Amino acid sequence: MTDDKRRRHSAPVVDGLGKSASRAMLRAVGFTDEDFRKPQVGVASTWSNLTPCNMHIDGLAREAARGADQAGGKSLIFNTITVSDGIANGTEGMKYSLVSREVIADSIETVAGCEGFDGLVAIGGCDKNMPGCVMGLARLNRPSVFVYGGTIQPGENHTDIISVFEAVGAHAQGNMDLIEVKQIEETAIPGPGSCGGMYTANTMASAIEAMGMSLPGSSAQNAVSDTKLADCEAAGAAVLKLLDEDIKPSDIMTRKAFENAITVVIALGGSTNAVLHLLGMASTMGVELSLDDFVQIGKKVPVLADLRPSGHYMMSELVAIGGIQPLMKMLLDRSLLHGDCLTVTGKTLAENLAEVEAYPEGQDIIHAFDNPIKADSHLRILYGNLSPTGAVAKITGKEGTHFTGKARVFHSEEEAQERIMDGTVVAGDVLVIRYEGPKGGPGMREMLTPTSAIMGKGLGSDVALITDGRFSGGSHGFVVGHITPEAAEGGPIALVENGDTITIDAVNNTIELDVTDAELQRRRQNWQAPAPRFTRGVLAKYARTVSSASNGAVTDLP
Repeated sequence: MTDDKRRRHSAPVVDGLGKSASRAMLRAVGFTDEDFRKPQVGVASTWSNLTPCNMHIDGLAREAARGADQAGGKSLIFNTITVSDGIANGTEGMKYSLVSREVIADSIETVAGCEGFDGLVAIGGCDKNMPGCVMGLARLNRPSVFVYGGTIQPGENHTDIISVFEAVGAHAQGNMDLIEVKQIEETAIPGPGSCGGMYTANTMASAIEAMGMSLPGSSAQNAVSDTKLADCEAAGAAVLKLLDEDIKPSDIMTRKAFENAITVVIALGGSTNAVLHLLGMASTMGVELSLDDFVQIGKKVPVLADLRPSGHYMMSELVAIGGIQPLMKMLLDRSLLHGDCLTVTGKTLAENLAEVEAYPEGQDIIHAFDNPIKADSHLRILYGNLSPTGAVAKITGKEGTHFTGKARVFHSEEEAQERIMDGTVVAGDVLVIRYEGPKGGPGMREMLTPTSAIMGKGLGSDVALITDGRFSGGSHGFVVGHITPEAAEGGPIALVENGDTITIDAVNNTIELDVTDAELQRRRQNWQAPAPRFTRGVLAKYARTVSSASNGAVTDLP
């Protein structure tokens, strides 16, 4: 057995006479005698041709493998799953989306744990496979680098996937004909890469880079570019350096690193899903993080990026002016980031940023601190008698900061969508979509289809939507999700009735149902938990094991 500490996981699999059978199997996939003496680097690829976000990742995986091999390792590529939120949204299939995060983490842990990889590269390109990859790396706690697959280019006339969703609502309102809708459908997605705004994929890529688990610049590169290929090759090589220095995810994914990630997400105006995923990743790593941490950090960090969905620009345009590194340098210079955090370069965050140049003069994508998009966080954690353990809102200020209206209650996303499209939903309504939480859905579907329909019908400032489900990074408007406890567990959202007055205050961070405690107690006594929607299979297993959204909706809590 070797004393090479870089091979502490692969050596028990391949060293010694007793492992002849293992070596025989590996010779068939290309190993030589020399390869058995090298550290093994697993490359977890989320490639598939079922979505543009991941259709190019097979090529990126090969580049990462080449980088590991050239640096003295022996790479092995394996696949994990991915699903497409953009395709599944508004259907029963969307119930599997958040579930896929856990399946991906499980599968990476399973393959690497079984095969004895010493280090890993994981490459993700869509909403759930990115945190799923990082959660898998965190569980294994072996030297690892995450690589983002990169962003898509804008479609014709500066369109993207959200343009298509909102075109459907515009048609229902009579503001767009079918030919115009089809033109947008045909041209909005021009090729490979993740959805183009500061939606969940670009948000999570930025958060993971800010946390130190990606090489500098990885989160802000075009999917089809020489820089992305170079990033992958460098990631493979970086794993060998991490093995030499015995730097593991637990050394990088510290409490301070998560605070850095939250800070960058807020400055970018990122997705509410970042709350769910950062809580989930922290839980997996054993780092204490709560909803209140988003509140405290949000008090001192402004929104600086004018990016979609609530802003104007796309990620590819931010890439063109330098990506997120100059923004991080700005935040560090204001003492809003912890510069002493270790990263996958083997250097600290401050060392990585030392030579980063400022954004070019005249750009207006990233605002100065004295001219922010919003002076404090757009991610609002709301509490009140409707959500005693917390809810998450994305309020940029463009929607207003207060909303009071009458409840219009739905027991599913589909039911709400029908009533939006047929004109039943009117100005002044607070749409309540319940039994869509992690357990109740199950799977905590995104409400992109109804929020896009609301925007397309011109009701974005006149209607609020609250749910125990969640939202796409592309959702905007006056929306509150992640309401906990969820309806399926008897949370107060289960007790709302049509016509109840609901008040949302995004300044004081409250969400209140104008009903007396006595009336709520009466309704609670009459409430009955619904039967599980699934009794076998992955959705049933998920519903039985998933924690509250306020804990990150993880499935492996002790």
